[in-house]
Amino acid sequence: MSARSFGTLPDGTAVEAVTIAHGDLTATILTYGAVIQDIRLAGVPHPLVLGYDTIEGYVRNPNYFGAVAGRFANRIAGGRFTIDGEDFQVSPNEAPNHLHGGFKGFGTRVWKLVRSDASSVTLAITGEDGDEGYPGKLEVELTYSIDAPGTLKTSITATTTKPTPVNLAQHSYFNLDGAGTIRGHVLTIPAETYLPVDEGKIPTGEFRPVEGTEYDFRAGRPVGDGHDRIVDSYDHNFVVTREKTATPHTLARLASSKSGLALDVTSTEPGVQFYGGQMTKAQDPGLNGEIYGANSGLCLEAQLFPDAPNQKDFPDAILRPGETYRQETIFRFSRTG
Repeated sequence: MSARSFGTLPDGTAVEAVTIAHGDLTATILTYGAVIQDIRLAGVPHPLVLGYDTIEGYVRNPNYFGAVAGRFANRIAGGRFTIDGEDFQVSPNEAPNHLHGGFKGFGTRVWKLVRSDASSVTLAITGEDGDEGYPGKLEVELTYSIDAPGTLKTSITATTTKPTPVNLAQHSYFNLDGAGTIRGHVLTIPAETYLPVDEGKIPTGEFRPVEGTEYDFRAGRPVGDGHDRIVDSYDHNFVVTREKTATPHTLARLASSKSGLALDVTSTEPGVQFYGGQMTKAQDPGLNGEIYGANSGLCLEAQLFPDAPNQKDFPDAILRPGETYRQETIFRFSRTG
């Protein structure tokens, strides 16, 4: 395996980095959090994601840059849910709610490097029965692979020993200009409805039409237009489909006239959590040398719906023994000019 050291965590755990490439795209993957640390497109002089050159940057600035969030990405109200009549309490790490798998979710743990070659890398992680309060031993395997032209594919499978919520999401922050804010980026999301949230960012259960609102991205428009008009800005799930699909479908398109670059996101997941990065705050310089601030990057997280274990009208997020969780999410970078 062509792995190299990326430093050690405060507890002494070693972190490795693997760089994969094919055609005009190169990506560097960390065993820490299964993080996409860097993405480069040939001929473009800047990174396309937010990240750090050292493991200390990730530890000191816990923004989930490039990580795979889980075992349940996004939020669970009160950290509570019921499966088959049995009540469970998971870590309230965003008190009183649960976020991205808890205090030590998959996005902040070191994954096992299983194998790699020039254009792909496979990682694995185990969530033990009772980990962060979740039932069941969960075995997860993830492969990042690059397919020309400009395509990074994420393939995830998981199995469990007991019924348990599973929702894994790739949490990269994208900035196609490599610096500055993403407010001028044009975003398109083919969703007829979105999920409004309460003050704790928990969905109310309503599927609200986007038409006539700041959440309507069907025709594509600058991200900043909506940021200026809504409270707390964007951190919402957009409902592209009501269920997972067998093959990837379009979730979003992001484009910048400044760099002349575009990103198309396709996935088997029914929703995309659009987070505008308004709460981003860092202490250390990132890949481009700047200290990231509000709207330095945005997230397009392919996922099941937030708080799905507690919402009867949301897609089922409970994985059961004998079943296999599967997700495929594809990031395709291209030049528009």
